Amino acid sequence: MAVEHNEVGPNRYRESFGRHFEDFKVGDTYEHRPGRTISEADNTWFTLLTMNTHPLHLDAAYAAKTEFGRPVVNSCLTLAMVTGMSVSDLSQKAVANLGWDKVRITAPVFAGDTIYAESEVLEARESKSRPTQGIVTVRTTGKKADGTVFMRYERTILVPKRGHEDHPGY
Repeated sequence: MAVEHNEVGPNRYRESFGRHFEDFKVGDTYEHRPGRTISEADNTWFTLLTMNTHPLHLDAAYAAKTEFGRPVVNSCLTLAMVTGMSVSDLSQKAVANLGWDKVRITAPVFAGDTIYAESEVLEARESKSRPTQGIVTVRTTGKKADGTVFMRYERTILVPKRGHEDHPGY
């Protein structure tokens, strides 16, 4: 997908990310970049901000005695990061995020791991109640740099048709 550049004034342009409903084709897969290397600080801050007190995320001595041998990155953090990686490609123009389904955590993520995301379009249909919008469902996969899949989920978003954005030129 090419980034659009909308003219907002004489000799002045603004980048525009995201897709309109018409841009989504069932079966297409979008690789979201850049990736992100997760730090210990990322995990600690997120875990404390969300009040998740499980010692597997915060207590290295505790985690050393588990099957993982070290702290595991909070899976809600990896869900947020993988979703965030997809925004500029999938939902930057979205009217609303309609939900996540079938979230599966298939491998642990550790501080120092670099993660990437990709999304496959599963369904794209016109909205029955909103004629200027469509509903798109994607399956997003989180992968470590070594190719290990650590997460999968389906996400449904409400996307405007071309020419019907809430904020044209944004």
